[in-house]
Amino acid sequence: MAKAKKRQAMGRGLSALLPTETNLVQESVEGKVIKLPLNQIETNPFQPRTQFNPDTLAELASSISELGVIQPITVRKLKENRYQLVSGERRFRASQSINLKYIPAYIRIANDQESLEMALVENIQRDDLDPIEIALSYDRLINEIELTQEQMSKRVGKKRSTITNYLRLLNLDPIIQSGIRDGFISMGHGRALLSVLEKQEQLRLYKKIVATGMSVRATEKATKPIKYRTTAVEDYTSPHLDLFKNFFDATVQTTVDKNGAGKIIISFASKMEFENIRKKLN
Repeated sequence: MAKAKKRQAMGRGLSALLPTETNLVQESVEGKVIKLPLNQIETNPFQPRTQFNPDTLAELASSISELGVIQPITVRKLKENRYQLVSGERRFRASQSINLKYIPAYIRIANDQESLEMALVENIQRDDLDPIEIALSYDRLINEIELTQEQMSKRVGKKRSTITNYLRLLNLDPIIQSGIRDGFISMGHGRALLSVLEKQEQLRLYKKIVATGMSVRATEKATKPIKYRTTAVEDYTSPHLDLFKNFFDATVQTTVDKNGAGKIIISFASKMEFENIRKKLN
């Protein structure tokens, strides 16, 4: 019997070792990890993640049922006995699904903007986000939090070129973006498709990739004749493309017609990226 009781206590995980808010009436709960009733916590309207895999949630719920919640969620206090999630929605949902009453939670002080920034940055660091979710999170940090790419690079610990590569995925046709989110094609495929200027041509090649299982390398080769398909003379621009790309830190494409005239096309994924290009022209 004693062993059974000990095993049950272990199964409650971190919660078994933590006080509840009612035990801390005379103290501030901010900056502490405590047990919170799940019915006092509401989800985060700023949550950048929109898809939760039911199978992995069920696996997490099974683990929590056996071992308890190992890593506390993070919440901010809204008012007396009301909290809002900042991070840890998968743990929160899994705990709800097995009817847990309490969950270990770290209490933060944060306004709406700080809560959004914390949720976005925390989500970007996760390994299981799809590339489009990451790109949308970067986009929100630029447009809603008004971070520059340099500031964002420091916050999330990523190179500016990495951030730029994610943001450019948002220039793809929405159908292709959905294909990346659903795992039909990879981010590498998406980056290759960005070199195709016409949306209909993008979609045609996307469907071919899905239907035939075309590799990223094969996709990159397939986009080359599309990029220069209007060229009826020797393509004299290709050797110089890297020079333009490095100077502008952006995607640069060229087209040449049969008379040798052509265009230089510089792509940008956000207002911030446009401003960076504009400054380099001054």
